[in-house]
Amino acid sequence: MKYLQEICPVLKKKRLTAAAYDVTVAAPQMAALAKTGQFAQIRCEGFSLRRPISICDMDPQKGTLRFVFEVRGEGTAWMATVEEGETLDILGPLGRGFEITDGAKRAVFVGGGIGTPPLLSGARVYGKNATVILGFRTADAVILADDFEKAGARVMLSTDDGTAGHPGMVTDLLLERLGQGPCDVIYACGPKPMLKAVAGLALERGIPCKVSLEERMACGVGACLGCACKTKTPKGGERYAQVCKNGPVFDAKEVVW
Repeated sequence: MKYLQEICPVLKKKRLTAAAYDVTVAAPQMAALAKTGQFAQIRCEGFSLRRPISICDMDPQKGTLRFVFEVRGEGTAWMATVEEGETLDILGPLGRGFEITDGAKRAVFVGGGIGTPPLLSGARVYGKNATVILGFRTADAVILADDFEKAGARVMLSTDDGTAGHPGMVTDLLLERLGQGPCDVIYACGPKPMLKAVAGLALERGIPCKVSLEERMACGVGACLGCACKTKTPKGGERYAQVCKNGPVFDAKEVVW
């Protein structure tokens, strides 16, 4: 796994919701290496541990990385104060991302809440062959729906309280989409209960499914063993894998739910 450390100027910053921010940085070398589903570790002033943030998008030609994150604690609260023209100390790209090789296939992307951003660059590869199912708590928390539409994908939206789109779970919309026609692959990122439900539906129908797991991380490079998750071995046993190093993307069949 090749990764770099760069001091990256903030080129653009936008507030998306009360808690979510959209930041684009100049990071030419990392942008050339980054893949859909990878993440970065960002140094936050006053804290010894970096914060893991998914890479939302990358532009190798412009040499930029885009991050969309929510303020969840003191570290991300500090990140939200960084303005255009200032810099971020970034380590990345890290982890194993989604293997996306054939945009001609029919793909479904399922994102829950802040699990939505790392799916954007992958959906762009599939364009009109992609259906993107997004789930949020409420309409005020919806992010990136327009970005997925601009990428050419069909967007299906759900909210827990019914204030936008379908009132209910993303799995309701996934069942609806699977009933409308063939699906060659499913990619998902979000809360673990959502991923478990999506993986179950994919398994029932024999559809390949790749999931990006969310775990608390410290080092981000496989040294501290703080983000271990239980997975299956090829011979039917179980082992602990590191989400930062062996993931965050796993075949859904590998994960012990």
